[in-house]
Amino acid sequence: MKKALTISLVYVVLLTSNILALTQDEIPSSLAGLKIVGNKLVAEIKGTQYQLADETSKMTISMLRGNPRGTSDGIEFSFLDANTQPMFVDGTLFYALIDLENEKYPQPKWKRETSIDSSGRALADIKNKLSGKYDFIDWQKKARGTLCYRVADASGDIEFEGEIGFIGSDNFSVDAGSIIEGPFLNQLKDKSVVITFETHSQKEGVVSVDGVGEFITPSGLTHEIKITGLTQDTLYNYSVSAGGQQIKKASFKTAPTPGARKPFSFAFTSDSRSGSTMGETELSGVNVYMMKKFSALAAAKGVKFFQFTGDMINGYNNAIGLQEIEYTTWKHAIANYASYFPFYTAMGNHEALVYAFDDTTTYGLTIDRFPYDTFSAEAIYKKHFSNPKASEVGGFINPNGANYPPTEDGAYYDPDPNKTDFPSYCENVYYYTYDNIAMVVLNSNYWFSPNNPGQHPKQNTNYIGGNPHSYIMDNQLGWLKNTLKTLDEDKNIDFIFITAHTPAFPNGGHVDKDMWFLGKNSTRPYIADAHGNIKAVEKGIIDRRDEYIKILLDSKKAVAMFTGDEHNYARLDIAPNMPIYDETQYVPEEKLVISRNIWQLHSGTAGAPYYAYEQAPWNSDLKDSSTKEGGKYLKKFSTQHALIIIHVDGKSLELEVVNPATLTRIE
Repeated sequence: MKKALTISLVYVVLLTSNILALTQDEIPSSLAGLKIVGNKLVAEIKGTQYQLADETSKMTISMLRGNPRGTSDGIEFSFLDANTQPMFVDGTLFYALIDLENEKYPQPKWKRETSIDSSGRALADIKNKLSGKYDFIDWQKKARGTLCYRVADASGDIEFEGEIGFIGSDNFSVDAGSIIEGPFLNQLKDKSVVITFETHSQKEGVVSVDGVGEFITPSGLTHEIKITGLTQDTLYNYSVSAGGQQIKKASFKTAPTPGARKPFSFAFTSDSRSGSTMGETELSGVNVYMMKKFSALAAAKGVKFFQFTGDMINGYNNAIGLQEIEYTTWKHAIANYASYFPFYTAMGNHEALVYAFDDTTTYGLTIDRFPYDTFSAEAIYKKHFSNPKASEVGGFINPNGANYPPTEDGAYYDPDPNKTDFPSYCENVYYYTYDNIAMVVLNSNYWFSPNNPGQHPKQNTNYIGGNPHSYIMDNQLGWLKNTLKTLDEDKNIDFIFITAHTPAFPNGGHVDKDMWFLGKNSTRPYIADAHGNIKAVEKGIIDRRDEYIKILLDSKKAVAMFTGDEHNYARLDIAPNMPIYDETQYVPEEKLVISRNIWQLHSGTAGAPYYAYEQAPWNSDLKDSSTKEGGKYLKKFSTQHALIIIHVDGKSLELEVVNPATLTRIE
């Protein structure tokens, strides 16, 4: 976490000021010490004012996409910032053709490169460099094709990957109907699915499903459409277009009838933020290299869906544009596979998007951005992903009529019942079902303040409010309890899985954080009261962890937690008599009684730098310290890349864990 936050503060030096104009009324009452001074947001702590860090990034999605235009020889790209100043001078444009028509998971065949000149321009010379024996897509005959490109800066760091359709075999033009992102499958059910994609220009989008018909989206750049009228457990071919020459094709299979209990498999992992080397492992905040390998292995295993729970990106950005570049890069990495089966996502701590005030401390004074409905970490995440919103499972409707708790507004600590003081949970807390299983997705980094005093007490003495890493707040916890009760009563559901980014019982890398914090109970949210005074909530992190685990244990069907954050693989059997407290730190008056077994299946291995084993009360009895296995509770620990695959066959479950880098089986 320290590395990412240090990088974010470096951005403060590099960026120019373009601070969003706010009014005093737009400052949430849940935060203390914030005020508007001279049309600028400042934090005043103990009489000292701290200025909001500069927020504007020279890099934006539109700039990185290069404003492509046709020429007599190919497609020219112009990389200019908002002030029309050239970017990536002396950098490199790599370009290649891609076969969208004959490959199921098409990949660019990287072949050519050219320098980016002093005006920020570079030409992808299709006519002279990708013709003849290099024309494997027949663009010369068809007078159309798709060009993939990479942009690298002068030091060789890859900043972006993109693609664009082109028309012509002599004078070239950009296909205005190009699908430049997607298509992605989302919210796959037995009789419907949601398809999303992005187009190069403002266009109507068309999704054609064989045997069903056409579905048209309104004119725009981003498109989301629900495909209905489908038959359960049926394979459908579909295509996506936007009025141009380019057509993207894929297929999907609808889910079985709920409770059919047919054999199927699904995958899980997390933590694909940048690795520790260069190239594709550090491409705009994402380890693209490993994410592609995880996706390809999941496809080869025939999974029906992929659950990815947090730390997709480096994040911790104080510029919205940087956050959106990283999300776009992550989606590009999975795109080939996500057009065939859905990737469900969740938020981790690295999805943080912050207001940063430089108070000279190591981590800075950072809070979740607001206004919450439009610019919070939760709102920008929602903009980029399509997760379930309204309940369509078992007729369940919670008091607010939705498949998610709306916000933490209305909790006992809400300072102003007439004002929005917390972000929305829409699409970052939800559940979905497939046949006879349910997946409940939580946000253990909601309203995240990276400098919460419980996390870094030695570095941070200034704070204005926010939630610490791993703390599940009251309304979300209440929603979880109600949701598990409803799913327990659903006769079509045999198994419930719960996923949150942070483990309840960490084993390596975050024993000082997550839901443990070295056994200390002091970590908790800090919220301003009705008088503007900052106060800690009643329950500490250990108490809240115990409440969380008790809710899971009380569920008749909850069998496992899927977690990330620590960059390793671990299989922990949470069982009766497992030690869960540090007697020298904190033990509650009423201890949690682990009444039955439940698994914590952990994989944070999708590309982030690894973490080694650390001792904790529940794992200190390992029989083999070299292989990290053989404990009574911690059954397996590995720093290998690990894709968890769960095979469901009626009322039986089988665990398979495979390293996507070597294709060796870990378990």
